[in-house]
Amino acid sequence: MQVFLITGGAGFIGANFVAHLLDTYPDYRVVVYDKLTYAGNLDNLRAVWENPRFSFVQGDICDRPHVEQVVKEHGVDTIVNFAAETHVDRSILNPDAFIQTNVYGTYVLLEVTKDLGLERFHQVSTDEVYGDIPPGYRSREDDPLRPRSPYSAAKASGDLLTLSYFTTYQVPVTITRASNNVGPYQHLEKVVPLFTTNALEDKPLPVYGDGRQMRDYMWVGDHCRAIDVVLHKGTLGEVYNVGTGQEIENLTMVRIVLDTLGKPHSLVQFVEDRPGHDRRYAMDIQKIRALGWEPRYTPQEAVAKAVRWYVENEWWWRPIKEGEFQDYYRRLYGQRKVYRTGLE
Repeated sequence: MQVFLITGGAGFIGANFVAHLLDTYPDYRVVVYDKLTYAGNLDNLRAVWENPRFSFVQGDICDRPHVEQVVKEHGVDTIVNFAAETHVDRSILNPDAFIQTNVYGTYVLLEVTKDLGLERFHQVSTDEVYGDIPPGYRSREDDPLRPRSPYSAAKASGDLLTLSYFTTYQVPVTITRASNNVGPYQHLEKVVPLFTTNALEDKPLPVYGDGRQMRDYMWVGDHCRAIDVVLHKGTLGEVYNVGTGQEIENLTMVRIVLDTLGKPHSLVQFVEDRPGHDRRYAMDIQKIRALGWEPRYTPQEAVAKAVRWYVENEWWWRPIKEGEFQDYYRRLYGQRKVYRTGLE
């Protein structure tokens, strides 16, 4: 592996992974291929833009002729697919875009990998494909997939398609399924940056339902290291769960956000829950630990570290919050019933 095509590389996790590759491997070249939807932001790549081993191409992974052209022109041998519609709430509002990008786009990349004989296709997936996990159990990589939103169903479809190409065509594939990432450049639609920036502006924090949902919040840099390990040490045709192996209630996350900022708990508003909201995600991560990877941050540390990044980087998030995001925020939260305010 020498030349990487990072699809969705102008997005949150993709941009962090690009920086990781370029910083870690002085002989690797990276081509970012990104459609630049609302979630793609060239500011995310500012730190690597002048690197002579970095290139950027704007494009859609559903456009097979263009993907093939870019792969050939740049001598790409490895594709890492971050390109996806990722937000559950948006998938409820508009499922079509999720099916198109997360399923058909994955198919295109697999076809290109197969037909051009590339060394690796790596699919970046999510713990949400396992669905709602009962207390006392942790999802394993060979568990049945039980997605419960259009987003997670589209990601599960992409995973199964990826594994089918390994079995049917011997395409060299690997998959990672990650828990909730937090860190630099995460779009404000996601809960930690949303709550952080709202709190900084003394605006309400809309907590779904009772806020007792369990999530494993992982620092994005830990996720990047995990993908790196799987690319270099993982077994072809295998799936690897990536997380901290710990979960915290969303109410705990909310307290960390407010306490890190020194903001009052009275900013919390408990609002009508979203449809099909999974109660708990929890994964067994022994398989990737066997490759020598360990998370460096706990969920509590990851959330606090992410909050501090947004405090220090208002230049990045302020233009996003004052743009199209305002209309989206009103559509999603404007009509939700508020049940109570403040934390007990």
